[in-house]
Amino acid sequence: MQATTLILLLGLMAVTAFYLGRGRSLSLVGGHGHGLALHSLPGYYGYYVAIWVALPALGLFLLWVLLEPRIVVALVVNGLPEAYQSLPAGELNLLVNNIQNFAAGDVISVEVDRVLQDAAAQFNDYLANSRQILAVLALGLAGLAGSLAWRRIHPDLRARNRVERVIRWFLIAASSIAIFSTIGIVLSVLFEAIRFFQKVPVTEFMFGLNWSPQTAIRADQVGSSGSFGAVPLFAGTLLITAIAMVVAVPVGLMTAIYLAEYSSTRVRGIAKPLLEILAGIPTVVYGFFAALTVAPWVRRAGEAAGFEVASESALAAGLVMGIMIIPLVSSLSDDAINAVPSAMRDGALGLGSTRSETMTKVILPAALPGIVGGILLAVSRAIGETMIVVMAAGLAANLTANPFAAVTTVTVQIVTLLVGDQEFDSAKTLAAFALGLMLFVVTLFLNIIGLSVVRKYREQYD
Repeated sequence: MQATTLILLLGLMAVTAFYLGRGRSLSLVGGHGHGLALHSLPGYYGYYVAIWVALPALGLFLLWVLLEPRIVVALVVNGLPEAYQSLPAGELNLLVNNIQNFAAGDVISVEVDRVLQDAAAQFNDYLANSRQILAVLALGLAGLAGSLAWRRIHPDLRARNRVERVIRWFLIAASSIAIFSTIGIVLSVLFEAIRFFQKVPVTEFMFGLNWSPQTAIRADQVGSSGSFGAVPLFAGTLLITAIAMVVAVPVGLMTAIYLAEYSSTRVRGIAKPLLEILAGIPTVVYGFFAALTVAPWVRRAGEAAGFEVASESALAAGLVMGIMIIPLVSSLSDDAINAVPSAMRDGALGLGSTRSETMTKVILPAALPGIVGGILLAVSRAIGETMIVVMAAGLAANLTANPFAAVTTVTVQIVTLLVGDQEFDSAKTLAAFALGLMLFVVTLFLNIIGLSVVRKYREQYD
């Protein structure tokens, strides 16, 4: 039985158990007219039985799915001839991978012999038998647990308390996923970054002015040791981010002010969806726009003014990135402005203030925490952008403040270092994790600043 079919059957059993449990609770007190004799509402008794049907079976299903591949592979390996079982670990793992691919019908790169065919057939047999056993056990456990819960229903059963306790633990588990995921991401990056810093000094990485991570495979080759000074990457990231913010913050903030305070309902109804469409455009499309339209225009305009402009420049990437971030700044600022109580607007206007004075003296100061938080979120978005920089600013790690020069960013170098077949023992590959750790630290620092600003200037309104 397929996993999807099994889950659908369990869901159908849970729905049936809900109505059976609800009906039993009402029948014990004599029908709907005597529902007050129950400790909880009748629906809670139905949820109580449904939970007992679903949770144990789903727990068994998850445990089975986690253990099934290892057990099936172990059984298949034990069924191989002795000569194959004595292979080294790497060759045995490759053989098992070929058996799994051949059993799934995929093309493999080795010659298919009788042993491989028999092992693949055995693998499929074990897998089919495992799924059948799982279906029988899961459905049987669901039926058994549901029947026991159904029999335990009586008017004094605290069904609501038990159901809400299960829901509370479910919510705790769901919220813990985000926490543990963040911890796992940080630790995975941190451990690899520590390995990098064991090969390259931290001072060279943090303060070095030359970025050339190409390292030779053999010691007798030219350039056997690369340069890992990340200052040019940080400078390029800050330069492009600053250009993007110069474009996005004024335009986005003014757009939000106009839509929130000055535009008519008709204009807002048209402009707001258009901004949302702009926010939904993929970044690769912005990259094409930057490379094919904005970058040539910047080069022609700069050369007409007497500047030397590279074919790929930080200015072109920053301008397009700023256009991309405008909807984010505008949307968050609009929400912050609309969150200001209307009584403050009415009070200021009633005292004789103009709409402009009301906006500058009352509404903007009150909405400042939300606006600052939105801007810092936009900065984090700009720092993490990759495609636009790759297509419009280039890959050259130049230490410069010239917006007409080609630069690169941290995220672009992370992608460049991890593209292709890489060995995770070289400083070149491990440098990507060090850059990722620095990017995480910078983003965390920006979030801390945003939270401190919000807490400092937040005002509570009744």
